[in-house]
Amino acid sequence: MTATASAVDHRQANQNRLNVKLKVHPVILAGGSGTRLWPMSREQHPKQLIGLLGEDSLLQSTTRRLDGLDAGYPVAEQLVVVCNEEHRFTTAEQLRVCGKPSRLILEPCARDTAPALTVAALSVLAEDQDGIMVVMPADHAVADAQGFHAAVAAGVQHAASGHIVTMGIVPSRAETGYGYIRIGASLAAGDTASEHTIDAHQLDRFVEKPHYELAQHYVESKEYWWNSGIFILRASTWIKAVRHFEPAIHEACEAAHTQGTADGDFFRVQRDAFGACPSNSIDYAVMEKLGNDTSVCSGVVVPLDAGWSDVGSWDAIWDILPKDDDDNVGRGNVMFEGAASTFAHSEGRLIACVGTQDLVVVETDDAILVADKNSVQDVKKVVGRIRDAHGAQAVNHRKVHRPWGHYDSVDTGERFQVKRIVVKPGAQLSLQMHHHRAEHWIVVRGTALVTRGEERFIVSENESAYIPLGVTHRLENPGKMPLEIIEVQSGSYLGEDDIVRFDDTYGRR
Repeated sequence: MTATASAVDHRQANQNRLNVKLKVHPVILAGGSGTRLWPMSREQHPKQLIGLLGEDSLLQSTTRRLDGLDAGYPVAEQLVVVCNEEHRFTTAEQLRVCGKPSRLILEPCARDTAPALTVAALSVLAEDQDGIMVVMPADHAVADAQGFHAAVAAGVQHAASGHIVTMGIVPSRAETGYGYIRIGASLAAGDTASEHTIDAHQLDRFVEKPHYELAQHYVESKEYWWNSGIFILRASTWIKAVRHFEPAIHEACEAAHTQGTADGDFFRVQRDAFGACPSNSIDYAVMEKLGNDTSVCSGVVVPLDAGWSDVGSWDAIWDILPKDDDDNVGRGNVMFEGAASTFAHSEGRLIACVGTQDLVVVETDDAILVADKNSVQDVKKVVGRIRDAHGAQAVNHRKVHRPWGHYDSVDTGERFQVKRIVVKPGAQLSLQMHHHRAEHWIVVRGTALVTRGEERFIVSENESAYIPLGVTHRLENPGKMPLEIIEVQSGSYLGEDDIVRFDDTYGRR
């Protein structure tokens, strides 16, 4: 950075402090699938929605990450969260539990992180003229909040001056699962015109995930840091950069946002326009190109020393969690005998690990993973094979969350299926019909209001109702306590896609 450029940045930073409209906007990208954390993570219930490290989900932990931040600018009260349309209800419910006002931008299809950030930036510009976005993946972990705040505060000062800031992690080992950033010249602390004095560096270039020998070279050179995937930048800066480097992404996202519609707590980008958007990551679309072309803006790397992890695999979770004297981590109903360096997670049944070493065991209601800790990156290959075989275990858990409550597939066989259904107070299922199955509902707790054809009637505890094949029906909970029923389905086809919806409170098709 030249002295002249530094002076301009200094003046710009001071001017930005006088602009009371400039705020820090937490932006959370919640579109991940997390196939490497199967069987806990599923397509319809990905890792950001799971309490992998504690009672809070990774998403909920991320929403609190900027609480108490002092970076010289006010932090916007409302979060901007970009998530897949399929995950909208669970995401919204988890945000509600956190008490976090949020603007949920729904993606009708996955297009990677560059389009997601583009629609988020357009949303910030529409609501706040401009703002400094702190862009955080929803599925990462940060152990040291104070250290995170210090790094963000330093990054905000550079971002206010028009730079794109990326958080870099000084590597502790050769890691092939992360992308790397080559750092350039050190930027003097005074260049930020701020009391935040964490030394930053010019961005030299982004590099892809290396093989092991190259990763070792990167670590030994001390010129390469891990790419955390956390970015700080002004909304206007990102729009200028993506328009310059990837005009097709900018054009498609602008059309999708302009033609989008508000739907209660959600903002739906226009489906066809967003579907026409090229798929690309922030790294490939913009960051890899900044080193060669700084005509729009330049990149800055701020070191992040805050116990960061991308929680990308089961060995990463083992690494984060407290261990016993033999380096074992047990969660749930787990017992170790002569085991060492073993991770075991039980959702219910007892897992007894005897004489195991460097092993991962994860038990859920419908699947069990047993893996060598050194091979956990290959779990995604198993998920791919399950998906190719149309196995339900790649998509959903046995217990499936819905906006009205949840259901648990208790048993299934030829021409029958048994489910335990729980409906929240005041909630209702869609008005629907099935072509291939009949249903028998038995109320075991609460009171049900049943629509069956032209009839509407109450079913109380220990009573039942029969829904013939082809008859329009709806289940409602008019009470103040959860409604629990046992549903017995019978017919030639029992798939969830045998639903014709006539009316739905939640806008599902």
